[in-house]
Amino acid sequence: MESIKELYKIGNGPSSSHTMGPKFAAKKFAKKNPNAKSFKVILYGSLALTGRGHLTDFIIKKTLPKKTEILWKQDEYLPLHPNGMIFQAYNKNNEKIDEWEVYSIGGGALIDRDTKPGKKDIYPITNMLDIIKHLEIEGGTLWEYVYRIENDEFPKYLKKVWDTMKSAIERGLESDGTIPGILKLRRKAPSYFVKANMQNKFAEDDTYLFAYALAVSEENASAGKVVTAPTCGSSGILPAVLFLFYKKYEFSEVRILKALAVAGLIGNLVKENASISGADVGCQGEVGTACAMAAGACAQLLGGTTYQIEYAAASGLEHHLGLTCDPIAGLVQVPCIERNAFGAQRAFDSALYAIHSDGRHLVPFDNVVEVMEQTGHDLPSLYKETSLGGLATLGVLGIDLKKD
Repeated sequence: MESIKELYKIGNGPSSSHTMGPKFAAKKFAKKNPNAKSFKVILYGSLALTGRGHLTDFIIKKTLPKKTEILWKQDEYLPLHPNGMIFQAYNKNNEKIDEWEVYSIGGGALIDRDTKPGKKDIYPITNMLDIIKHLEIEGGTLWEYVYRIENDEFPKYLKKVWDTMKSAIERGLESDGTIPGILKLRRKAPSYFVKANMQNKFAEDDTYLFAYALAVSEENASAGKVVTAPTCGSSGILPAVLFLFYKKYEFSEVRILKALAVAGLIGNLVKENASISGADVGCQGEVGTACAMAAGACAQLLGGTTYQIEYAAASGLEHHLGLTCDPIAGLVQVPCIERNAFGAQRAFDSALYAIHSDGRHLVPFDNVVEVMEQTGHDLPSLYKETSLGGLATLGVLGIDLKKD
C-alpha cells in the first residue's frame, strides 16, 4: 500500500479524476516531448462523457505547451479503467512521434500499461483487522502506526494538507455569488455559517458542519485549491469535521494532524482494496470513503479505541453502499455539493454511535470495503460518472453537454 501522501493531493478542482489526473498526465507527457509542435488527446468513456463539465479539455489545453486537439470517444472504453486517455505528440511535419495510453483512476492518481502493482508500496499490511492485530502485539495506536511507517517529513506534509483544507473553508465562507457553470447555483456556505452562529445548541454543530462542507465543495466546484480526501468531488467532508473540532472546540493542530493520519489510513485501505473512483464504483467510492475517513478521524478526536475507530469508519462507508455517481450536466455541483454536507453530518453521527459502543459490531470495515467494490462493479455504467442515468437525466436544463 502506497504512502498516504499519494492519497492527499493538493490541487485545483473540480475533479481529481477528470481535472487533476489529466493535468498531471499532460504535464508528464509535455516534459517527455519538449520538441513536439502539436498534441492530440483522445478521451474515452467517462472522461469523454463528462469531461466538458469537469473542465478536462480546458485543463489539458492549458497544461500542454503547444496547439492541442481534443477528441471525444464517448461510446468507447480503454481496457484498464473507465477514465482512459491517449496522448499523442506530433512534429512540425505533423508526424506522430510519441503516444501514451494512460488512465486517471481517482484521487489524481495515474496508471498505464507499464505500472507495476506494489511498485511504491510502503505499508506491509493492507487490511484494517490485521493492522489492529499487529498493534495489539506491538503496541500503539492507528496514528502512531502511520507515523512509524511514513518518513520523518510526514507530519510537515500533513500540516500542509491541513493548512490547505483550512484555507478552502475560510475562502468558501467569505465567497458568495454564483458558482461557475450552466446550473447557475448560488453559493450557500456563507449563509449557513451566519445561521450556525445564530442557532440553538441542538442544531449548532450540524449547521456548522453544513457550512464548512459547503465552503470546500463550492470552492472545488469553482476550481479552487482543495485536498483530495480522497477525491475532489468529496473534498468537503473530512475538512468540515476536523474544522468543527479545531474552531469550535479548540482542539490543537497536533491532535488534528493525528486524526488526519488516521483518516488517511482508512482512505488508503479503500483505495488499495477497492476504488475511490466514481467512474469505477460510483459515488460510494468517493463520498462513502470520505465519510468513513471523517468518521474515523472524529472517533480518534473523541478519544475512541482502535475498535471504535474501525466501527465508525465501517458505519460511514456501509450507509453509503450503492450510492450512484450521476452529476447533472457533468458538473461537480448537483448532487455532489449537498452530498458533502450530508456526508459530514453522517460521519459525525457514525463516530458518536461507535463511541457509545464498545467497538464490537457484526460487519468489519474490511468486509464493507469488499461489498462496496462488488456493488460498484455491479452498478451499470449509467450510474458511474457518465451523466447517462439517475439525476443526470432529469433534463432540468434541456442542455446536453455530451454533444459536440
